Amino acid sequence: MATLYKTAKSEFMDVDDLIEEKERESNIKHRVLMVASRGSTFRHRHLLNDLEALLPHSKKEAKIEAKKDMDLLNELAEIQNCNNVFYFETRKHTDLYMWISRAPSGPSVKFQVQNLHTMDELKMTGNCLKGSRPILSFDASFDSEPHLQLLKEIFTQTFGVPKGARKSKPFFDHVFTFSVVDGRIWFRNYQIAEKDSTTGGDMSKDDKPTLIEIGPRFVLNPIRIFEGSFGGPTLYENPKFISPNAIRANMLRQKAAKHAGRMNSTAERENRDNENPLPVDPLKDVFD
Repeated sequence: MATLYKTAKSEFMDVDDLIEEKERESNIKHRVLMVASRGSTFRHRHLLNDLEALLPHSKKEAKIEAKKDMDLLNELAEIQNCNNVFYFETRKHTDLYMWISRAPSGPSVKFQVQNLHTMDELKMTGNCLKGSRPILSFDASFDSEPHLQLLKEIFTQTFGVPKGARKSKPFFDHVFTFSVVDGRIWFRNYQIAEKDSTTGGDMSKDDKPTLIEIGPRFVLNPIRIFEGSFGGPTLYENPKFISPNAIRANMLRQKAAKHAGRMNSTAERENRDNENPLPVDPLKDVFD
């Protein structure tokens, strides 16, 4: 408090105004805890590393198994002084689910990650400064339905890097785009290029900046939105969501039906051959 009085006296500011300004600057900033479950594949780990590099206000935690006790993630977030949690849950070493939760009170969202491509796979020409802050661009569809409005607010608090965050730089040189297509959310990351693509020099005032994709890219299929953090009453449930296990079971049934059809055709052909044998040729042994 003595420091505040000295600062106010030196800058000729009112003490109450200075205290309010300090409290406004020291508000709870959004920090993101990134956790992965055991059994993650190399692509899942690369996606986690890509998001950690793009979000300077994130903290990475060691792998844990929290399928049975999801409250453990809220405790880890409290220990790490984080109020947002990314939890990457891998099942059967193939299916990736992403939890985004506002710890410790909620809400939380569970997504299925589809069409995943990391930066190493894409090898795009775009690039951005590490630690720079992104511009968030949302599709107009996010304002059409209540659950999409809630998802927009969650993405804003998690993917948006707050001003003055740790390891962040005061630059905006890339854009995170969120688009709603076929009930799914498509994520893309683009570099804001302000140089002429042909000459490499600075652009004129009349030219507009161009976007060059950086990566990663993935599609989020929302499953449920919970009122609490990693649980609680269901606020929204996607009626069009089909679990990967049901899709794989349906594919196996189709293969089994196709195999059964081939076996029936073979059995019918054998029965026809037995019922209608070829007549014996009387000239078969003439030249023996």
